[in-house]
Amino acid sequence: MNYRYSDYSVEELYREIASLKEKAQKAEQLGNISEVQINERKMQVAMAYTMNPDDFLSDEVYELKMEPGYTFKIDYLNGVFAWGHRINLLGETYEKEEALPISLLGKKVASA
Repeated sequence: MNYRYSDYSVEELYREIASLKEKAQKAEQLGNISEVQINERKMQVAMAYTMNPDDFLSDEVYELKMEPGYTFKIDYLNGVFAWGHRINLLGETYEKEEALPISLLGKKVASA
């Protein structure tokens, strides 16, 4: 039976994250890169459900954990997803709006 991560307890989320990490490691050993990426993305979303969305604010700029040199300006939050725009090292904001799990956001850099 499939459940949504929002229905999981914190303990179940951590078990799921451990399981996904194990699956990603096995896939990496087998050379299945796309399966590694799928499991890593699922882990990031599951980790977002262990975090408090109230710790992240609209119109604030945060580091991106997986992409040094890029920051992310939050326009609004929808559950555990932050909607906004990436900003590169030159301070250029990308036009395309995207949603990222809050687990990918690092320290707050600035207020916009």
